[in-house]
Amino acid sequence: MPSGLAALLDDVAAITKLAAASIDDIGAAAGRAGMKAAGVVVDDTAVTPRYVTGFTPDRELPIIARIAKGSLKNKLLIILPVALALSALLPWAITPLLMVGGAYLCFEGAEKVWESISGGKHSLAEDAAELGSEGHEREMVAGAVWTDFILSAEIMAIALAEVATEPFITRSAILAIVAVAITIGVYGLVGLIVKMDDIGFHLAQRRNAASRALGRGLVHLMPRLMSALSVIGIAAMIWVGGGIVVHGLESFGLSGLAHFIHDLAEAGGHAVPAMKGAVTWTIGAIGSGIAGLVLGALIVAIHHRFARKH
Repeated sequence: MPSGLAALLDDVAAITKLAAASIDDIGAAAGRAGMKAAGVVVDDTAVTPRYVTGFTPDRELPIIARIAKGSLKNKLLIILPVALALSALLPWAITPLLMVGGAYLCFEGAEKVWESISGGKHSLAEDAAELGSEGHEREMVAGAVWTDFILSAEIMAIALAEVATEPFITRSAILAIVAVAITIGVYGLVGLIVKMDDIGFHLAQRRNAASRALGRGLVHLMPRLMSALSVIGIAAMIWVGGGIVVHGLESFGLSGLAHFIHDLAEAGGHAVPAMKGAVTWTIGAIGSGIAGLVLGALIVAIHHRFARKH
């Protein structure tokens, strides 16, 4: 009996070790997959604050929470099962679908650029009334969740490519971990960014001179940072969308534009060896952004022409 119990305990210990190793492997794979998607995650973080700009402080965190909830639903209930199904049944369809999403990001970014150039001015009273309305809040949350859907699809596609050789259950677990971790990370950081001015205000009320100076600095800095993030968010939509479309065309054999941008970026990097990585990335991003802006402008022109006819 003791020997049987000892054997059973040995078996349980072995199973536990295997389970722990599997969990460690899943966690490590999820970390690698998340790092592969880091560029798009940064873009997602830059895009989101612009949807909260202008709201009263008491509505900022609730709006971010609603966007985060929508983002998590997007990833776990729609993107994850669809990505797994497509990777198993129709792997060729993933790239065209991502290109459609990328084209939409180009359109949305170009539309914002057009509005900033041609849009009429509103009075402060009109702006306040619009920002304070429930309809405007619903519209901004819906827009943020839809934009997040496109970016999340790209994040999950990158993560899926990283773990494509894993068994189905392991692949599913890894993608679920990536989805939850990235959502918490992105919207936790966004919440911190938008509340930084409130943190600065509280610091400015303290007795400590250093805290007061830091608080006043944050209060003065944050409006400028939020304005900058709004512009960066629009630029991120355009260059991410353009990059998705350019790389998608390359996968279908239309590699001329991708090669031109790559060669230009490499030439720029070689011209400045001390900052080769930064220069190469910057030129590549600018190239994708120009391609995205041209595509987005074409879609905006077609959309406006169609809208006028109807």
